[in-house]
Amino acid sequence: MKYIVIIPDGAADVPCTEVDNKTPLAAAKTPALDRLAAEGHLGLATTVPPGMEPGSDVANLSLLGYDPKEGYTGRAALEAASLGIEIPPDAAVFRANLVTVVDGVMKDYSAGHISTPEGAELINSLNQDLGIEGVRLYPGVGYRHICLIENAAVQIPACVPPHQILDAEISEHAPQGGFSSWVLEVERTSREHLAGYPVNQKRIEEGKAPATQLWLWGGATAMSLSPFASRYGLATAGLISAVDLMRGIGKLGGMDVITVPGATGYYDTDYAGKARAALDYIYNHDFICLHVEAPDEAGHNGDLVQKIKAIENIDRHIVTPLAVMARHFGDWRIMVAPDHHTPVSSRKHVGDPVPYLLWGGGETANGAKAFTESEATRVGGETVEGKSLMGRLTAPA
Repeated sequence: MKYIVIIPDGAADVPCTEVDNKTPLAAAKTPALDRLAAEGHLGLATTVPPGMEPGSDVANLSLLGYDPKEGYTGRAALEAASLGIEIPPDAAVFRANLVTVVDGVMKDYSAGHISTPEGAELINSLNQDLGIEGVRLYPGVGYRHICLIENAAVQIPACVPPHQILDAEISEHAPQGGFSSWVLEVERTSREHLAGYPVNQKRIEEGKAPATQLWLWGGATAMSLSPFASRYGLATAGLISAVDLMRGIGKLGGMDVITVPGATGYYDTDYAGKARAALDYIYNHDFICLHVEAPDEAGHNGDLVQKIKAIENIDRHIVTPLAVMARHFGDWRIMVAPDHHTPVSSRKHVGDPVPYLLWGGGETANGAKAFTESEATRVGGETVEGKSLMGRLTAPA
């Protein structure tokens, strides 16, 4: 038996008046997903435990069968693992976004989705000029970077993700407690340095949002995960994603983390390339998780058209070829589930139950007609815990 997990990040949503009160999942043309839903089991799962923030870290740990309430220290530890950053016992790491703040208001959590080369240039320059002892920055992908602060492990301040405070005054969402002064100093110094930097001047000339400062959040200390494959009786397991969060989960879980040229973590990602890489891997291995960030980015951007398009691209270029091969071989199982809701109306993560789909290997149809939130509510019965889905997917038929 072989197992495929497809995670369309942030694809779940609420009804939108612009598309006759349908959600993006319902408005999108998804024949492959709808057929799998009709032939398999559709239900609802809670991926964010009560009391935890509805972040992609918590939700994706749940989908991969880990309990985020056990041993979880914070999001940045996962992203640091992807970048190969060693976290000293006394240190804390933070996710460091390049953001656009205008007149004290958070206008863009991604600095206009700044490119990876531009982001790396800014982070490397900041590293030289911050001048704060015990603080180091590490470049990541696009706007997503890491800040390590020494001697901060016991007093990590509570910080708000920038995508949760769009169009809000940042002064109302300052870090609280712990070494807040360190975080504020990094952010203040970055504002001063980036104001006239050539990369930003060029972006402004091109009509793009500049990176006005760093925004630190997701503070964490070093953490570990039990080996994913052995947890579920598998010999091998792989993961495909363009974002460091998922790649970090894969590395900490001992999975094969597969790099796909052209995978960007945005609308322009190579959907078909990811599917080909998944097929290449699964032929000789037991399990592959394929994560796509694009629907979540569209949700944060409030872009309904791009969210629907991303979902359709996932259906056409990823679900279709993988489902064709699964039907051909007959002994493959597929699970599809968003990690959380990212409504285009609010542009924020929401921890409501998400639809999940289990197909193949003994799963029987439960009357669904499409892969949508409303159908999952209609036929799914009792909402299950997200962390239980992986055990069900890999259970003997």
